[in-house]
Amino acid sequence: MTLYEFAVIRDEQEDRDGKITEKAEIVVEPRAILARDDAQAQLLAARAIPQDEIDNDNLDRLTVVVRPF
Repeated sequence: MTLYEFAVIRDEQEDRDGKITEKAEIVVEPRAILARDDAQAQLLAARAIPQDEIDNDNLDRLTVVVRPF
């Protein structure tokens, strides 16, 4: 098992004129997890996305970042 760190970030949102209507925000604070490989770490990180983000159809604005520790 390898130690990984991950976080989930909601990207900023712009209107049609290119003005920022919502700033970028951390949805899931950085956390440490144990995983066999990068693929499993990505899967575990994706499972940590809060249900309200999924229900609000924000998946296209989310970025899941994972790195080995």
